[in-house]
Amino acid sequence: MAIRFLLRSNLGRFISSPTKFTENPQNLNRFSPHCLSHLNSICGYHDGRPRGPLWRGKKMIGKEAVFVIMGLKRFKGDEEKMHCFVKKHVIRLLKSDKIAVLNELERQQEVDLALKIFKIIRKDDWYKPDVFLYKDLITALAKSKKMEAAMDVWSSMRKENLFPDSQTYGEVIRGFLRYGSPADAMNIYEDMKKSPDPPEVLPFRILLKGLLPHPLLRNRVKQDFEELFPQKHMYDPPDEIFGMH
Repeated sequence: MAIRFLLRSNLGRFISSPTKFTENPQNLNRFSPHCLSHLNSICGYHDGRPRGPLWRGKKMIGKEAVFVIMGLKRFKGDEEKMHCFVKKHVIRLLKSDKIAVLNELERQQEVDLALKIFKIIRKDDWYKPDVFLYKDLITALAKSKKMEAAMDVWSSMRKENLFPDSQTYGEVIRGFLRYGSPADAMNIYEDMKKSPDPPEVLPFRILLKGLLPHPLLRNRVKQDFEELFPQKHMYDPPDEIFGMH
């Protein structure tokens, strides 16, 4: 009851002049910390710390970025309006906002729009080759079965002498196997063997599983797997499954 009385009796002065009210220590001393928390929540006072659903894994999307994302999705079927919107609103975005837009479009699987933003980012003066920007976009394209676009981005990445991590190799290999292109999956595998990073098991397991209908290609990968990971177990199906004797 005391808290409610203090809130009601001082609410008018706080709202009319919050700065003057809080600058006076005598006013603040009349409130306990618990009481002040109620006063802040009622009066809409914000101490600058993000809270609630706006704070997502230490990443907050600004209003400009949200506006751009909504505009891009709205005009993606109209090239003329899209061009005007990009020229007026997207180009002038700050670096952090552009990257936030790119990441959010990838998360929403708006990969065509994400690719457009990525091309804009590459033209900015501040841009430097970044394997993580490539990795996220290539992975999003591969998951959306946009393999031609994924390989275009892949070629740009390799021209900048960048190598992705094993997860990206695995996603692209899986994408080509789903796309019905084992030869392209093997090309990615051969590129992975040139990477300066130590090999990991994941891309090999994806290939070994996806190449079950292609025993000749699978045997090539199997030999490399056994040499690199002699302690790892690998499943081999019975030969009768594929009519081999």
